[in-house]
Amino acid sequence: MPGTNLTREEARQRATLLTVDSYEIDLDLTGAQEGGTYRSVTTVRFDVAEGGGESFIDLVAPTVHEVTLNGDALDAAEVFQDSRIALPGLLPGRNILRVVADCAYTNTGEGLHRFVDPVDDQAYLYTQFEVPDARRVFASFEQPDLKATFQFTVKAPEGWTVISNSPTPEPKDNVWEFEPTPRISSYVTALIVGPYHSVHSVYEKDGQSVPLGIYCRPSLAEHLDADAIFEVTRQGFDWFQEKFDYAYPFKKYDQLFVPEFNAGAMENAGAVTIRDQYVFRSKVTDAAYEVRAATILHELAHMWFGDLVTMEWWNDLWLNESFATYAEAACQAAAPGSKWPHSWTTFANQMKTWAYRQDQLPSTHPIMADISDLDDVLVNFDGITYAKGASVLKQLVAYVGEEAFFKGVQAYFKRHAFGNTRLSDLLGALEETSGRDLKTWSKAWLETAGINVLRPEIETDADGVITSFAIRQEAPALPAGAKGEPTLRPHRIAIGAYDLDGAGKLVRGDRVELDVDGELTAVPQLVGKARPAVLLLNDDDLSYAKVRLDEQSLAVVTEHLGDFTESLPRALCWASAWDMTRDAELATRDYLALVLSGIGKESDIGVVQSLHRQVKLAIDQYAAPTAREALLTRWTEATLAHLRAAEAGSDHQLAWARAFAATARTPEQLDLLDALLDGTQTIEGLAVDTELRWAFVQRLAAVGRFGGSEIAAEYERDKTAAGERHAATARAARPTEAAKAEAWESVVESDKLPNAVQEAVIAGFVQTDQRELLAAYTERYFEALKDVWASRSHEMAQQIAVGLYPAVQVSQDTLDRTDAWLASAEPNAALRRLVSESRSGIERALRAQAADAAAA
Repeated sequence: MPGTNLTREEARQRATLLTVDSYEIDLDLTGAQEGGTYRSVTTVRFDVAEGGGESFIDLVAPTVHEVTLNGDALDAAEVFQDSRIALPGLLPGRNILRVVADCAYTNTGEGLHRFVDPVDDQAYLYTQFEVPDARRVFASFEQPDLKATFQFTVKAPEGWTVISNSPTPEPKDNVWEFEPTPRISSYVTALIVGPYHSVHSVYEKDGQSVPLGIYCRPSLAEHLDADAIFEVTRQGFDWFQEKFDYAYPFKKYDQLFVPEFNAGAMENAGAVTIRDQYVFRSKVTDAAYEVRAATILHELAHMWFGDLVTMEWWNDLWLNESFATYAEAACQAAAPGSKWPHSWTTFANQMKTWAYRQDQLPSTHPIMADISDLDDVLVNFDGITYAKGASVLKQLVAYVGEEAFFKGVQAYFKRHAFGNTRLSDLLGALEETSGRDLKTWSKAWLETAGINVLRPEIETDADGVITSFAIRQEAPALPAGAKGEPTLRPHRIAIGAYDLDGAGKLVRGDRVELDVDGELTAVPQLVGKARPAVLLLNDDDLSYAKVRLDEQSLAVVTEHLGDFTESLPRALCWASAWDMTRDAELATRDYLALVLSGIGKESDIGVVQSLHRQVKLAIDQYAAPTAREALLTRWTEATLAHLRAAEAGSDHQLAWARAFAATARTPEQLDLLDALLDGTQTIEGLAVDTELRWAFVQRLAAVGRFGGSEIAAEYERDKTAAGERHAATARAARPTEAAKAEAWESVVESDKLPNAVQEAVIAGFVQTDQRELLAAYTERYFEALKDVWASRSHEMAQQIAVGLYPAVQVSQDTLDRTDAWLASAEPNAALRRLVSESRSGIERALRAQAADAAAA
């Protein structure tokens, strides 16, 4: 039985047989405040290529009441099985199907999610349909290439608002009848329903007028900075419409900040849903605003690339997400008036780091992955799909030229508007505009897995003049279990030559851009020139590769990493050092020393915050166990010193306060957290606001200073949905057997928690300084995992499979226990992948711990 899966071959056969014209979807949501189920009536009009055939339509519902095909009633009990409604005896030409069902509200962030705000006790609904969850709300042919028009009619409670892809109509007797959408895929349709607060504006330019809306729950309205969100949105409209040479393709553009959202956002056509943590309740650093702006621009780019033109099948999911990821950074870097022109630094610091990590897991795969069914795609929203793909697109832009790239994109949009495409359609358009043959490039970059390493080979004479310069490219063996062979690839890179100026700053004096191909590439442009202090491969981050420094450059960078005048070369060197630490080429203690020597000079707050996370991970997982406590002590003392020295009220001060709270350990340090909470001590400029208070409370709970009464008191101060999540994390973090048992029961043995609260409990349960207390749960994890995977929705099961894996138990025993489970449990491919990825983290940590011990 297929369960809720769908194979690519089944989708291909269905698309060959059917052409879908329209959906009319009638939903009765008047009982949403109480929850349970709701009535869903779907009428689908579609054409059949040949008569006498049969097919099926997808539906996940507790009950199907009626199935009528071309006026004939079918036996619902007979034709509805296993998330499918069989459609026998289809007629040639036009067919009309009507399905009446009771569908269920969810609390998992899939389908029609229902959330009750503890502030006003009102229910708030939103849909999330990617990949295959429109079928949880209405009967649908759930595949991206069967596009159609969608007309929603929704009955909602008195006083509520209903938002969908089409402009919002005036309701009649609490019924909202929307006009049909253009032809779009089912996964980008949307409904957002509830007593939402809204702010409206309009985008106007050259006679074009697009209504803009921003929505959130009323309990967040006081924190909604709508003007800033509109500003970024308008910059995106200006830049994308110019670069794409295609007007925004829908009639309005709403952005809806919704609760308990699993992802960052979703590109529903004209009705983008965004996680409402992006409505900031407390002070955050500029890095958080930059990430939010990137998310806004990412989803806006999807209106063209993904919604207007959609991939035929999910094997080109990477192209959809990679293009939007590239476009968000390119827009931030180049749009007039952008507040984040350094976005490529953030891209190198965050996206590339994610991609490099993903590409070294046993699950690494070609960018253009082989997606045979829905189970494959559900676990394929990964660092390769988003970040490696975007990195490769950035290189493609450098390879063909930016002007030719966007001319090709323009032709692609015009040629395929409201249709479906394959990768070959985009590459063909780019070949036309650039004159480049992209077949070899595509095969090397998109159809192979793994990562290359670039190393400089330099010879100089007695006077320090370069006599020979070459770049050696390596293709390391793929991780055990990965499919494919190591591959040398063509790279377009720049080499930066940096020297120290009179003020001790590292300044670029020369730059060479060239193609690197094969094992060894000579660089004659640098021969005969004086050797600079630092030679940085892949300067400007044009290509996707791990980069190593030569011995002399490494020595200068180790002493002067914070002295680069530009943020991007600093980020590239920080990333290289982190990668060396993960690869056991740089001991954790030496990585800590490097960070402590340079972080005080790092001005980019996003890089600083990444370094905070990486140092803590390195000490927790990669340090020799005998050295861990000393390194944590050294780091925590440094965080406190930086906190006290930071400019009052600055982003750096806030970031150091959070870093200090994450590892505070001595009685005096914990006393300070407690005193900052109760106001008996202050640090000038540091606002201990709601979110920072919770960071302090959670640490004090994790070390046993705070118990249930203190956590309850803090929740009384912040009786909101966010407060509920923070309190759940704090309770689960307490270092007692009872607290751990309670958390485990609520997540593993019960399925009542909503997605966001389950995630919060897991975050509190796993504390790296509670290894002994958590050791007993390794066996319990493996005993429960198969049943959890079989009984929970994908999102909920994945949270548990990844979040509760015994990652803090870095030992051969954990590897052996994992291997035994993989051998005996026979998990499906998706679950096997998730567990194998977690297992590889243990292997990497053991190698890094050995390297750190050897450095002692």
